[in-house]
Amino acid sequence: MHVTTRTGTRSRTRLRLAGALAAALVAVGVAAGPAAQAGEGHGKPATLADLAERHGRYFGSATDNPELTDSAYTALLGSEFDMITPGNGMKWYATEPRQGVFDWSQGDEIVNLARKNHQRVRAHTLVWHSQLPGWLTDREWTAGELRAVLKKHIFAEARHYRGKVYSWDVVNEAFNEDGTYRDTVFYRTLGPDYIADALRWAHQADPHAKLYLNDYNIEAVGPKSDAYFALAKDLKARGVPLDGIGLQAHLALQYGYPTTLEDNLRRFSRLGLDTALTEVDVRMLLPADEAKLATQAQWYADMTKACLAVRRCVGITVWDYTDKYSWIPAFFPGQGAALPWDEQLAPKPAYFAIQEALGGR
Repeated sequence: MHVTTRTGTRSRTRLRLAGALAAALVAVGVAAGPAAQAGEGHGKPATLADLAERHGRYFGSATDNPELTDSAYTALLGSEFDMITPGNGMKWYATEPRQGVFDWSQGDEIVNLARKNHQRVRAHTLVWHSQLPGWLTDREWTAGELRAVLKKHIFAEARHYRGKVYSWDVVNEAFNEDGTYRDTVFYRTLGPDYIADALRWAHQADPHAKLYLNDYNIEAVGPKSDAYFALAKDLKARGVPLDGIGLQAHLALQYGYPTTLEDNLRRFSRLGLDTALTEVDVRMLLPADEAKLATQAQWYADMTKACLAVRRCVGITVWDYTDKYSWIPAFFPGQGAALPWDEQLAPKPAYFAIQEALGGR
């Protein structure tokens, strides 16, 4: 399914935000460079989102609550993208820190910011084995108990954001690299049907949101993506509500490009599913140099072209847009420089490669 847009409203919003961005960049000593000027004078959109909209796609960014105090950052976030993903604010530890006690403040802040900027939200995530609150992981559950806990959490969160989000990553990272089910508290206690149950409950709570399964290292055809293909085929055959597969696309130059990405996107499309590149970054061993940045730029362009080549690949989201707030250095010491903007919010070769792949000049 192609994404509908509100181009006129977004264009007016961008004019307003452009002034704020220019002031913010001057305040931090960053000149408005080619990224701000791209397409001016020729009637072409200046942003990745506008270029993606020409193809019926979106182009989004993840964000997190702490960086929203950075005015230069939020100006670019609000003007360059048309889809936003909360990096952490909708995860279980943040939304239900104590059993039955819900806190929507972090997710609400990002949803409200997106609404102000006429952006949509990919909500992330209802069920994940990581970043769970202690009350959930520090005890043993019977199947009946945990099923009730899971159902209550999904209904509470999906109902709270009903009508406010475009989609949900309902279940995140359910498989191991070899295609076997990941040993999580949900799988151990409830078996593999916890995935189908989660999708059904999410659909009941928010019937209009697109429902996704989301994972990393499933960009190429292989054991892990094969497991998702088999699961998706089974869920569709059983009438379980599933709309799409999210391919995170956390790539690293030292491990090579997933050359079968386009083929992989196509086979999920043949099942009647949307696909999206949901958490894109391309890390490298530091220090960055001209050759590494050129290779990185080519990879971003290739991923963009692969999505454009497959009708049901609906959009691309980078996992935050600037190296200033990337998660990579903290989790992969000695690696980084993974995003299309550098730590000073200046566009890198990857930005211009994406722009060109989308048809910009």
